[in-house]
Amino acid sequence: MRFLLTDEQREFGRSLDALLGAADTPAVLRAWAAGDQGPGRALWGRLADAGVFALAVPEAYGGVGPLPVEAAVACVELGRHAVPGPVAETLAAGALLAGAGGPVAEEWLPGIASGAAVVSLTLEGYGPYAPDADAADAVFTVTGDELRLAPGPGEPSASADPARRLFRPEPGGAPVAKGPAVPAAARAAGDTAAFATAALALGCGEELLRATVAYVKQRTQFGVPVGSFQAVKHRLADTLLGLEFARPLLYGAAVELASEVSRPGAGAGSAEGSPGAGAGSAERSPGAGAGSAERSPGAGAAVAAAKVAAGEAGYAAARTALQLHGAIGYTEELDLAWWLRRARPLRDAWGTPSVCRARVLAG
Repeated sequence: MRFLLTDEQREFGRSLDALLGAADTPAVLRAWAAGDQGPGRALWGRLADAGVFALAVPEAYGGVGPLPVEAAVACVELGRHAVPGPVAETLAAGALLAGAGGPVAEEWLPGIASGAAVVSLTLEGYGPYAPDADAADAVFTVTGDELRLAPGPGEPSASADPARRLFRPEPGGAPVAKGPAVPAAARAAGDTAAFATAALALGCGEELLRATVAYVKQRTQFGVPVGSFQAVKHRLADTLLGLEFARPLLYGAAVELASEVSRPGAGAGSAEGSPGAGAGSAERSPGAGAGSAERSPGAGAAVAAAKVAAGEAGYAAARTALQLHGAIGYTEELDLAWWLRRARPLRDAWGTPSVCRARVLAG
């Protein structure tokens, strides 16, 4: 059984890192927070060209997925570079619409895969807010067995992250899907959103740690770098341990999601899958994967474990970064401030730590 990323998956991550490293994401973040979504939408289009959003869309609708392992690789890089926009929500919409099926899936899924459609959503049990609804081409809401397209983004609410605005979608809107498939699709979408948010939080924490290590090597006190002090080393080591413990939980959840199909011959346990298949996953028939068919309780618990571990580790990295940067860490002029302000919202979005722990205990 293989639990390492394939060469193709690692290269995919490196290519996204290179793309985003050249994109000046701090400037994109500042523009997004100021209401200028042009640079963010341009970056979104380049990510779509790299295949990021197609990972959540079945082949029947113009995607290549669902591929949870590749989605985790992508979201870690997007979190590392603090890409603005409803990334987790758009990926979750892929699972929601694919599960609901019908005309709404045919209308929106090809656009999600190509990057032409940015989507936000709300689901029962996850709070009333749709992140970045003002920048979305569609905002979906689920109530009971009804899937609706909200008539507008609604009024904004205060957010700890100015580049991740929260909205309460306007009520109403005609149902675009209805029936027993909708609640099942909403559960799949909730797992997908939590999973993607966990990966974003892990990437955010990794960048906070990287920047902090670089800073304590440069800052001196008593004639030596502050990074040479034992207390600083211990704090950084604890932060690294938290992130490294979260990583296998994230990819373990990806394997669970990838094996969640009811088609004959699908399931976990094979060695290497077909090209592009997830680490530790079996070969999958076209279109099979997370969000399709039935979902076992084990996948939900695995996602919850990954979410609480990655969210807490990312937030701990933010606290470490803030303390070790000293007073400069509080300034908005410092680019790292955007990562600092993002860590806690990511920890709490799509399942707070207490909610996720309860779900893990429930199995």
